[in-house]
Amino acid sequence: MQRSDKNGSSTMRREPTPGKATVLAIGKAFPSQIIPQECLVEGYIRDTKCVDSYVKEKLERLCKNTTVKTRYTVMSKEILDKYPELATEGSPTIKQKLEIANPAVVEMATRASHACIKQWGRPAQDITHIVYVSSSEIRLPGGDLYLANELGLRNDVGRVMLYFLGCYGGVTGLRVAKDIAENNPNSRVLLTTSETTILGFRPPNKDRPYDLVGAALFGDGAAAVIVGANPIMGLEDPFMELNYAVQQFLPETQSVIDGRICEEGINFKLGRDLPQKIEDNIEEFCKKLMAKGNIGKGFNELFWAVHPEGGEMKQRPSEEKRRAENQHKETEGEVGIAAAP
Repeated sequence: MQRSDKNGSSTMRREPTPGKATVLAIGKAFPSQIIPQECLVEGYIRDTKCVDSYVKEKLERLCKNTTVKTRYTVMSKEILDKYPELATEGSPTIKQKLEIANPAVVEMATRASHACIKQWGRPAQDITHIVYVSSSEIRLPGGDLYLANELGLRNDVGRVMLYFLGCYGGVTGLRVAKDIAENNPNSRVLLTTSETTILGFRPPNKDRPYDLVGAALFGDGAAAVIVGANPIMGLEDPFMELNYAVQQFLPETQSVIDGRICEEGINFKLGRDLPQKIEDNIEEFCKKLMAKGNIGKGFNELFWAVHPEGGEMKQRPSEEKRRAENQHKETEGEVGIAAAP
C-alpha cells in the first residue's frame, strides 16, 4: 500500500490484514486555557490562597523535576470567581465541580470527534458505534448520548460508556472498539476519551502529597479515533492495525491505586510501592504481549507509546523509543485516560 507523506515522498506499507481492526482517523482537542509550567506554582498558590511555604517549595521541586513544559486546563479565573468555594479547604463542592466538568468533557470530546471525522472523510452518519470514556463526569444519561446528539449521529448508533477506569481507560476503549469492529461487519466505531482535572481541584495540603503530584503533571484534553476492519481502499486511509489487546492485574494490589468520590470531589492515592510493582512485572507482561502479536524483536527494537505517567514508572524502554510520549507530555501534560488514543 503506497502513501505520500507531507513532503510528497511515497512510502510503502503492507495491506491491512482482512478482518483486523485498523485505526482510520484520529483527532484531539484541548481547552483554551494554556499554562506554562514555570507559571503554574505562582498561579496555583495564588488561586488557592495557600500560605504554607513547605507546600510551595515542594510543588516547585516537583514542577522542576517533570518534563512538562505546558498543559491545558478547563479551570480559569472566571470559574474561580463564580465558584470561590472551590479554593476553600474542606468545602463540599462535588455538585459545583460536576456542573463544570460534565459539559466541559463533552465539549472537548465533540471537538476531538469533529476533527477525527473530518480526517476520516466520511459522513458522521456512517458511524455505527461509539465508545465514550471518561473519569470526569457523573450523570444519567451519560456523555455518550450528549456526544451522539452533538455530532448528529443516527439515533440507532450503538453506544458504550466506560466510566472511572482511570489511567487505563483509553487503552480499554481501544480494546472494546477493536472487539466491536471485528465482530460487526462493516461497522465503524468512534472512540472518544475526555478528561478534566476539575473534580480533583482543591487547595494543596502537605497531608495529601499526591495532590501536589497531580498539580505538577496533569492537564485536560480529549482524543478520538475511528476504528474499523476491512477499510475501503480509496475512501479510507488506515495507518495503524490493532493486532492484539490484553490486560492483566496483579492479585492483592487493589489498594495500590485508590480513587474515591467524596463531598469535595475525587481523592486519589498512589502507593509508594507502585513503581516497584510495575518494574517487577512489566517485562513478563511485555513478553506475553509481544508473543501474542508474533513480534520476534527485543524491547528496544520497537517504538513504544507509553502512558505518560510519573518518571519513576517508565524506565524500561529507551528515551529514543519513547520520544512520541515525551513530546506529548512536554506540550500537553499528563491527560489521564485521554492520552491513550
